[in-house]
Amino acid sequence: MIKLSDHKKQIANLERRLFLRSSLSIGALSMLSGCNLQDNDQVDKALWALSRWNDRVQARLFSGSRLAPTYAPNQVTMPFPFNAFYPEFDAPQVDLSNWRLEVSGLVTDKTAWTVERLRSLPQARQITRHICIEGWSAIGDWGGVPLKTFLQRIGADTTARFVGFKCTDRYHSSLDMASALHPQTLLALDFGDEALPTANGFPLRLSVPTKLGFKSAKHVAAIFVTNTNPGGYWEDQGYNWFSGI
Repeated sequence: MIKLSDHKKQIANLERRLFLRSSLSIGALSMLSGCNLQDNDQVDKALWALSRWNDRVQARLFSGSRLAPTYAPNQVTMPFPFNAFYPEFDAPQVDLSNWRLEVSGLVTDKTAWTVERLRSLPQARQITRHICIEGWSAIGDWGGVPLKTFLQRIGADTTARFVGFKCTDRYHSSLDMASALHPQTLLALDFGDEALPTANGFPLRLSVPTKLGFKSAKHVAAIFVTNTNPGGYWEDQGYNWFSGI
């Protein structure tokens, strides 16, 4: 039997997390379950189970026709904040002459992609809010290829469950297929009228305004389609995997 007195530290940490979340909007609050669950004790196991239950509920509530709010150009946050698990001076410097987007998994065309080839696909632009699990938000002006368009182009099996992303900076994340096919999920190449700055994910990043910000992976270098949940950098540390609306 679990004795609460034996788990005062974990409970105190959870209470602090919940207090921080209370400063967020109700919409953001419903997307969060970000505890670092690494001790593998009974309390952590219970929290992991709750997080996975949250995933299932959020997935059932998700609608591909429900759009995140969009904004006017004069509302864009400038400069757009840098955020990562490392300091800004460690952001990867990518040489476009050697960069290729790798494609693998349940797709028919596994040819690698250059930036020029990505720009040859139909482009979209959206001004949406990036909501960070840390409690801040910023409005970005993103341009690039709808992920749905890209997946269709490579012959992805859209009945598969997941799309995974690996990044130059060792980050990784994943989306459920329904979120990957959402019309606002974008493979962003530009911020405003210019190519992405290094700090914001050059040369390619995700923009997923229906998710918390850590799902919008930067410096994307590989995309794969799979039926096995690939997890993610923060998701594997206990952050709610679905983290969306």
